[in-house]
Order: sequence, then structure tokens, then C-alpha cells
Amino acid sequence: MTTIRVVLVDDQQMVRAGFRMVIDSQPDLQVVGEAGDGGAAVELLRRTPADVVLMDIRMPGTDGIEATRQVTALPDPPRVVVLTTFDLDEYVVAAIGAGASGFLLKDAAPEEMLAAVRTVHDGDSVIAASSTRRLLQHVAPMLRGGAPASAGGPDPALAELTPRETEVLVQMAYGASNTEIARGLYVSEATVKTHVGRVLAKTGSRDRVQAVVLAYRSGLVHPADLLRDATG
Repeated sequence: MTTIRVVLVDDQQMVRAGFRMVIDSQPDLQVVGEAGDGGAAVELLRRTPADVVLMDIRMPGTDGIEATRQVTALPDPPRVVVLTTFDLDEYVVAAIGAGASGFLLKDAAPEEMLAAVRTVHDGDSVIAASSTRRLLQHVAPMLRGGAPASAGGPDPALAELTPRETEVLVQMAYGASNTEIARGLYVSEATVKTHVGRVLAKTGSRDRVQAVVLAYRSGLVHPADLLRDATG
């Protein structure tokens, strides 16, 4: 069994202690380090191999956004899951831009945290399909920032996608899971997984989160479409 190495970054020692207790109770997970601020986290991760970092955003000194930017720039970087709440949308968007692979509510149930660590380690985002739509309703307008889509044609990062891959990306942006995409396109989940992998490779996206951000920023998907779809 492969052990997933986890680093905890939070300025509250009791929070770190609680996370450590939950994570170390699992046979496939191990906390290999802790830090109380972003600067200490970066230094720790320069010398400590890790697979996943649980990173608080609001900390004294170097905050979680800047720390995420520095950590994801390291050679062979770990995946970063930022600890956030839905009412701090500006931090969520900034964390995506800094390279975060997903989000976790600080008051999430222990089983959600464990699932998040395993999921992001496997290369997927930690935004569950059931949560993606709610999150995007909050942050999508800021992803586009009110700017019009480029008049020069499709974003170069999207130009290499086939029509089916583009369709899959749009469904990802709407928060559909692989199962839901497969059902809607009348293909197998294995086929959808292949399409998702090609979308990530062709767009240079680290994971689904980055691909979805690209879809919004490029104008492929518009916030108004999401909100209209959510309200019927």
C-alpha cells in the first residue's frame, strides 16, 4: 500500500492537532510535517517530500495564497488543498490562480477531509460534483471579471481540443461528474476519463480545477449560463 504523505499548514495548533489525529488514523495516510505559517511551510517543503498539503489561507506573515504559489513552483511539487469557506470567494479565486488543486471547508467532516486527500493525490480535484455548482455560482463571475471574451478567436490552449473534448470540458465546467458526463454523452465512464485526461494534457492544466478556470476565463463557458441553468 502506497502511503500518502501529508503536510498540515495552519496557524492554529489545535486545528493541526485535530487534522493530524484523523489523518494518522488511516493506514494509507501519514502526516510528515506541520507549519504554522506560509513561510515556514515553504521552507519545510523544500526539504520534506510530500504528496498533499492542506493549506490554510488566512495566516500571519506569508499567507496561504502566496505560500501555495511558492510551493507549486517547487520541483516535483505536492498538490495543495486550500482550507476555505464559501463566503471568502476572492481568496478561492486567488488560490486557484496560485496553483491550488482544490478546496476544503474548514468545518468539513473527517471523512470528507480524508476523501479530499486521497482524491487530490489521485490527480483529480477535491471539489465534489455535488459542491462544484454551488462553488462556481459564487466564483464564476470573478473568474471572468466582467471582461469580454477575446475577439481574436478561441484561446490557444483550447484550440487543440476536438469537438468532443470541448463538450466534455463544458460539462466539467458545469460541475458534472464523470458518471453524469458519460450518461449525457452515451459513452462509458472509461471513455470520459480518457477525454478528461486529454483535455488536461492539451490545455496544460494540472487538474480539473485549472481546466474549469480556463473554460471560464477564455469565454468558453459564461457565468450567466451557469446561473441561468441553476435557476431553471
